[in-house]
Amino acid sequence: MNVTDAIRRVSVVSTGQVQIRPDHVTSTWRPMAVWLLASRTWTPPRPINAYVIEHRDGLVLFDAGQDRASVTEPGYFPGGLTGVLYGRLAHFDIGARQTLTAGLEGLGYAIDDVKTAVISHLHQDHIGGLAELTNADIVVSQAEWDTLSSPRPELRGLMRRHIDLPGLRWHRITPEPTEDPGVAPFRSGHDLLGDGTLMVLPTPGHTPGSLSLLVRRPGQPTLLMVGDVTYDAHVLEAGHVPGVGNRRQLREATAMVNEMRQRHPDLAILPAHDPGAADRLAQATGQAPTLASA
Repeated sequence: MNVTDAIRRVSVVSTGQVQIRPDHVTSTWRPMAVWLLASRTWTPPRPINAYVIEHRDGLVLFDAGQDRASVTEPGYFPGGLTGVLYGRLAHFDIGARQTLTAGLEGLGYAIDDVKTAVISHLHQDHIGGLAELTNADIVVSQAEWDTLSSPRPELRGLMRRHIDLPGLRWHRITPEPTEDPGVAPFRSGHDLLGDGTLMVLPTPGHTPGSLSLLVRRPGQPTLLMVGDVTYDAHVLEAGHVPGVGNRRQLREATAMVNEMRQRHPDLAILPAHDPGAADRLAQATGQAPTLASA
């Protein structure tokens, strides 16, 4: 199928800022349980990004950001020891107008323009706008959805009451084998819109069902939106992995992304919380930075 001009614009929306622990960004010798309880320092604020793709078949989101209710409603997070752990893991700063709807409006879109939203994984800072996406198809991996039924999901960062909302149209996918040379070294994927421009790729590690999104535009740099495979593209390029998740799987995903980067030297890596992502996207698209944060 002819994909020329299928993608008209790619932008990024910020739904606030987050500070995390240094060991969260780059894995060290310390297990997560140790650094989570022992760390006394935070990183500088990092963005909470959702990516916006204007495709000829409709507006597509990659991730849905953080819900402002997480900083305004005392009961948003679990209570007890689990709630204490959430508080030690991340600190959020979300302005009154830093909602997904307001961010899209800043780009000239309405929330109802969103046709499809791909959720990289089900942690709170990627599902915050779900309640606003009642007219969209919500795509998540079956492997990720299955983690909601695991024992004590809240200890895994999964708050079902903010995810499995009434009225949402969930589509649970399992990437299928592919011989598409453009996605190598990945051997499976999901063609989101059926024209090859948006390929959903499995990148487990941070969570069991984490997904990335490859955005292909003829004659222009390829984009790879990676969720939390890394928190900084330079850290990924150096072969380091973050401190949250299955380290073996994270190393495998990192190696595959780096091999894809070697095959495509102009590949732009776009994590969810990378302070340099907006500028990297602007350089890859030849546009002025489009980080919309109302």
